[in-house]
Amino acid sequence: MELTSSALELDWQEVQARIERFIKDYVKKSGAKGIVLGLSGGIDSCTVAALSALAIGGKKVLGLQLPEKETRNATDIKHSIFVAKKFGFKTETIDITPALQAFYKSFSTFDPSDKVCKGNVKARMRMIYIYYYANKLNMLVCGSSDKSETMMGYFTKWGDVAADISPLMDLYKTQVRKLARHIGISKGIVAKPSTPALWPGQLAEKELGMEYEQLDLILYGLEHFMKTEEIAKQLHLNKALADKAKRRWLAAEHKRRMLLTAKIEYRTVGTDFRLPRDPF
Repeated sequence: MELTSSALELDWQEVQARIERFIKDYVKKSGAKGIVLGLSGGIDSCTVAALSALAIGGKKVLGLQLPEKETRNATDIKHSIFVAKKFGFKTETIDITPALQAFYKSFSTFDPSDKVCKGNVKARMRMIYIYYYANKLNMLVCGSSDKSETMMGYFTKWGDVAADISPLMDLYKTQVRKLARHIGISKGIVAKPSTPALWPGQLAEKELGMEYEQLDLILYGLEHFMKTEEIAKQLHLNKALADKAKRRWLAAEHKRRMLLTAKIEYRTVGTDFRLPRDPF
C-alpha cells in the first residue's frame, strides 16, 4: 500500500450522502426533534452543522456559540454566522464567562496557571450547556470530532467528545477539509488553523507536533496494520516521529472506550453484553 495523499481520497458525493442518511436515520429512530451542537466556527463544527441542516432541515438544527472572554474570537463568530445563514440553521450565542468564573472560584485548589486543568473545565462546561438544550428541546447532541483527533486522544474526556452521534469520526482531518469544500464551506474556514480554543494561542498542529497532512498518513498506515518502519520509509520521515504518533494513539485508548469494570457476572455491559442500536 502506498502512503500518498491519494490514499485519503474518497467519493465525496457518496460520503456526503452516507453521512446525511446516517444523521436523518438516527434522528428519526430516536424520536428526537432535531440536533443541537457546539458551533465554534472551526472546520469540524461548521461541516457537521451544515451536513445536519442538509439532512434534516435547518429548522431542526441549533448551533450554540459559547464564547468566553479568554478565547473569544471575532473571526470564529463571523464564520459561524456565515455558515448558519448559508445552510439555514438556527444559532444562539451564550457567553459562558460568568459560569466559568463561578466554577473557578468554587475550587479551593484552583490554579489559573494550569492551562490543561482550566481548559478541561471549559470543554466540560460547554457540554453542560449543549446537553441542557438537548434535554430541554428533546434534541440529540451531535459531536464534531474527526478521526485524527479521536485516534490521538486530542480531546477532553467527557468534554468536547461527548455526544449522542459523531458523524465525522471516521474521517481524518484532511478528509473533513475536502468534504467541507465539496459541500460549499468557504475557503477561509477550511484553511483556518484548527484549535480547541481552550486558552489563547492554542493550535492543534503545534500540540500534536506535526501538520495534519503528515499525521493523517501516519494514522492511515497504522489503521491498515503497517509497521512504523514502513510508514517512516514511505513518508521520508524519522521513524521516531511515527513511533511517537503510535504511542500516543495506543495510550489514548482509555479515552475512547466505555468505563472499565471488573468481570463478575455472565455478561458485562459494554464488553460482551452489547445490544443493537435499534433492538425493536
